[in-house]
Amino acid sequence: MRPPVTPKERSTPEPTPARDGANTPGSGPETASQSSSPSSSESSSPAREPVTDLPDPPPVRSGRRALARPGVPLLVALALWAYAMRYTDVSRLDDYGLVSALHPTFWAGLAVLTTGFWFTVRDARRPGAWPAAYVLGLLVMERATQAVLYPTPLYAWAWKHEAVIDHLLTAGGLQTADQVGDMAVYDQWPGFFAAQAALQRLLGVDSAAMFMAWWPLVSSLMLLLPLLLIYRTFTEDRRLIWTAVWLFYVGNWVGQDYFSPQSVAYALHVGVLAVVLRRFGRSAVRRGRPRQAVWTVVITVMIVAIVISHQLTPGMLAVCLLALCLSRRYRDWVPLVTTVVIFLAWCLTAALPFLSAAMPDMIRSIGDVGANVETGYGATPTGTGAIATSWAARLLSGSVLLLAAVGVLRQRVLRHRARPLLLVAAAPLPMFAASSYGSEMIFRVLLFMLPGAAFFAAAAILPKVRTLAAADAADAADAAAQEAGNRRATGLAKVRRWGLGTWVPLAALLGGTLAFVPAYSGKDRINYFPPQEVALVRQLFDQAPDGSLVVAANRNYPDAYASYWSVDHYWFLDDARSHVDRIVSRPAATLASDMAGVERPARAYFLLTQGQLANSEMNGQLTRAQLDRVQRSVAASPRFELVAENGAGWLYVLKQPGRAER
Repeated sequence: MRPPVTPKERSTPEPTPARDGANTPGSGPETASQSSSPSSSESSSPAREPVTDLPDPPPVRSGRRALARPGVPLLVALALWAYAMRYTDVSRLDDYGLVSALHPTFWAGLAVLTTGFWFTVRDARRPGAWPAAYVLGLLVMERATQAVLYPTPLYAWAWKHEAVIDHLLTAGGLQTADQVGDMAVYDQWPGFFAAQAALQRLLGVDSAAMFMAWWPLVSSLMLLLPLLLIYRTFTEDRRLIWTAVWLFYVGNWVGQDYFSPQSVAYALHVGVLAVVLRRFGRSAVRRGRPRQAVWTVVITVMIVAIVISHQLTPGMLAVCLLALCLSRRYRDWVPLVTTVVIFLAWCLTAALPFLSAAMPDMIRSIGDVGANVETGYGATPTGTGAIATSWAARLLSGSVLLLAAVGVLRQRVLRHRARPLLLVAAAPLPMFAASSYGSEMIFRVLLFMLPGAAFFAAAAILPKVRTLAAADAADAADAAAQEAGNRRATGLAKVRRWGLGTWVPLAALLGGTLAFVPAYSGKDRINYFPPQEVALVRQLFDQAPDGSLVVAANRNYPDAYASYWSVDHYWFLDDARSHVDRIVSRPAATLASDMAGVERPARAYFLLTQGQLANSEMNGQLTRAQLDRVQRSVAASPRFELVAENGAGWLYVLKQPGRAER
């Protein structure tokens, strides 16, 4: 007589409840019955070997000490970080940026944090809150360090966006190119700036500079919930989920998390994907058709916010949603059609003036893949520090992508179960041929690939565990023998707990976490503007009459766009190289000729600051010696008058006719 048949031994396994540390074919958007149907991705697995990607978790340890023990490395790491913040001096940055300025205890803290995270997350017996605490600790050490160390906000582009908000508050509405020139493009995508203007008034602050230094931390936190929702769609294994989140933040060195429209648009992009992956699969639609209208409204609001805030993100979202439609599980065209209709409606109305002028250049750039890796004047890292930083970023991104490829090949179950996420990760690649986006498309593609790439990269460094179930009700004895074999394998895994399977992944995780710092902060000599530089530039705009002209080497200085609606700007390193050579050859005479057209009461100013020098030198434009020659020539010329100077730069004004010395 055969022994009684248990549910686990049936030829068609019944669904088991998902729990921490264990996943079933029915987890995520699909039910167990659907995942075993011929149309599901799991149908490609052998009929007698249903596979799950996770083992059953061992019992949770009891006792307060055991539960609190994972917090010790976290507290030590944060204490080391706090000590490093107190004793790090950023007053004199070199070509390695923040890397060489950081106190050694910062690096020790980052190593302790990463090690503690790895040994906590890989142990299913640990409470699930500890990996989350470690990720928050990582965000503090990654994204809050600069806000704590630097007395002024980073990035010239963040200061530019602050000027756009100021203009919106000053003008009281949107303006055209006839009124504000090229800056009208920001008025044609005003979503982010209007929201920030409202926030500025709500907080009662004079300028967004009061809080924009902390924006990288804020925008990174905005990504946490949608990332968790996406990853939990395809697995319940918290080891995989939190390791993927960790690798996402480590791999996100591109620097689009600063105070910018794209930081919010990107978070909304990931949020739309999270909703679509969880609520627009076939099983979700069948289970809750009345709720689909609610979720459609939710993603429509998010899509509108994306479209009115940023030019590129709607295109990236459209190609990702199109890729999902290629999957049987997500053949719902509503999100894609909604995105395309809203995007086209905006482009043909509010954004039409900009697109009409830019369209010829956009069409010519289609297929110009080489522009994404273009080097040359002003686009080549120069100096040991700049080159090392560039290579650190390349190796970090390359390592994440390589690990993702290994994870796809190694984890057969995830390759099928998370195929929609794999499609989303690959979808941005064709954008290389669509446009160079100012030679930045390669970085944007990497950024939009990262949520999927981080998931499969995490699968590569975690143990490959498969639980095989008996395939036939008559094979109870075989099932028992197999279960005994699984127990022996589990015991062997415990014996090898401290082997290569532990230390090699830890080394990979630690190497990527440490490499993030030079990739993300290695150019802080360019991006940081000391208080003296801020004061010098503000002195300029406080006294410049309407219609004045500001001449500078490049736009890498704080408040470079202040009063852009009433003051003109000219950055001579943007000119043809032949004209730049004339300026280097005869600086004072050439600049005076370029500035001579300004009539009273307006004035023509020449500004040279520390940020301009760093940007020119590290990006292969003019050397420090050449720019020093320009400054000395202007200082010695009777046609220029020194208005102000400090340790961060010089400000001169061109003497107007009748006042120039002969």
